[in-house]
Amino acid sequence: MVALHRIRMIKTIEINHISLHVESLAISLAFYKDVLGLTEKPRPAFDFPGAWLKINDRQEIHLIEGRNHPVYSTSRGTHFAIQVESLKEAEQWLTRHQANFNPPKPRPDGVLQIFVKDPDGYSIELYENAVILGQNTVD
Repeated sequence: MVALHRIRMIKTIEINHISLHVESLAISLAFYKDVLGLTEKPRPAFDFPGAWLKINDRQEIHLIEGRNHPVYSTSRGTHFAIQVESLKEAEQWLTRHQANFNPPKPRPDGVLQIFVKDPDGYSIELYENAVILGQNTVD
């Protein structure tokens, strides 16, 4: 009789990074660093231009230069989300930097969110989990 091997399902831990194909590395770096406040980190010497940015100690955005096709990204389609400490402060910061964003609005579960577009047109959801904390900081 042949022994049956038990195969376990993949047990995921977290997302390490997302990669975005961008038209201009310089313009995208300025947005992600100056507007979203991410920090650039050292990147291995790949044979194509790009940059790595830290969201936190374990998660990153990787920018890869050379996009020459349209980006189709919407709040109800392809997008990614980053939790922020204060959506009210994020809204003020985005306004000060003349970013392209929609005003805060609650999701059906009560979590507040803002969608901002990066220079290439990627949609980024900024959200605050104030509902879990029993607060609502957007006036």
